Amino acid sequence: MMEITAGATPPGGSWLQRGSHRDWLEAEGQRLLAFYRASRHPECGFAALDDDGRLPDDARPDTMITARMTHCYALATLRGVPGAAPLVAHGVAALQGALQDSEYDGWYSELPREGEAPSKQAYIHAFVALAAASAWQSGNADAKGLLDDVLKVIEARFWSEDEGGMREGFSRDWSEGEAYRGGNSNMHSTEAFLQLADVLDNPLWRQRALSIAEKLIHRHARANDYRIVEHFDSDWHEWRDYNSDRPKDQFRPYGATPGHAFEWARLLVHLEAGLLRHGESAPGWLLEDARGLFQRATELGWCVDGEPGLLYTHDWDNNPLVHERLHWPVAEAASAAAALHARTGDSTHERWYRCFWDYIERFMIDRERGSWWQELDHHNRPSNQLWSGKPDLYHAFQATLLPRLPLAPTMARAIAEGAL
Repeated sequence: MMEITAGATPPGGSWLQRGSHRDWLEAEGQRLLAFYRASRHPECGFAALDDDGRLPDDARPDTMITARMTHCYALATLRGVPGAAPLVAHGVAALQGALQDSEYDGWYSELPREGEAPSKQAYIHAFVALAAASAWQSGNADAKGLLDDVLKVIEARFWSEDEGGMREGFSRDWSEGEAYRGGNSNMHSTEAFLQLADVLDNPLWRQRALSIAEKLIHRHARANDYRIVEHFDSDWHEWRDYNSDRPKDQFRPYGATPGHAFEWARLLVHLEAGLLRHGESAPGWLLEDARGLFQRATELGWCVDGEPGLLYTHDWDNNPLVHERLHWPVAEAASAAAALHARTGDSTHERWYRCFWDYIERFMIDRERGSWWQELDHHNRPSNQLWSGKPDLYHAFQATLLPRLPLAPTMARAIAEGAL
């Protein structure tokens, strides 16, 4: 098991301050952007690529992928990457077109087949909001209408002022609500809300992000020894055995997910920075809980099963459960380490940052066929138990940007202001 101990900054100074490391991150980000241009679906939006970066003949436009691609290429547009703006326009058109429910409002998870009545999920709407905000910030005029539309749906259907968080899911016509509240959807809503606060210059969204963080992290994760509780009933009672028969669920797995602890640690640091930047009160627990989450995630997730890497989940007795190594948790771990190092100057986070990127370079990055492997098995060999192909640009690309950006404002606003 690999251990990181406190000590002086490693020789050569911080990677995070070195131009050569920043150049490496830039080159990797550009490589990822080039690979995922092929995910543009000819019908509308974007769809999942296979391992070789090809769009399968039966690929279907997917709303989550479309929103994430739109967000990423909007950031690329802001950075001056030629060819990115037309991809943003393609994504916005799909989110305002076939992927949007013109009869009942809201967004489908994917392009529906005839006769289907897909549900409406908070997770999807959080990413539509993120995409709309980034696209509008990047100069896409049509994105303002998309942003107005998704905010109306979030306000009317998903956000609960009484609960201080997001409701989870509804039937297509909104007549039936899901008796479940999810940590994953609320976490990504927090991410979207922080960006909305910056892009719209509206502190309401930052206060809503704080409300979610207080509920999920300061109230529940802290009381559970900084293990993220992901599943709740409609009254926000912890639902520990939810999906115990589906431990490898892609979005709602049983047990605790160290990758989400890293992601939350980063978001808490960004939230604190956003509050302070605008002269708003930032509770001290934001940094304290971010540190607690990061430390616990490394203890329970990193190299705990005899092999390098970050496992997907562990059970409530802290035993490894799903050993597969997905790409997004280690991407988030690197970003969280960078954020905590920027906030605290603690060299321990610098050491973790190097450790995570060394692992990514050794095991995750596919230099032969492009992008990153989305999943590795227990022995760090390519696997497809949870995910097949290479559908996701979002986590890896953000990991190449976040270490080079300030903690506040959020990415689209920071890049628009010339931070990168």
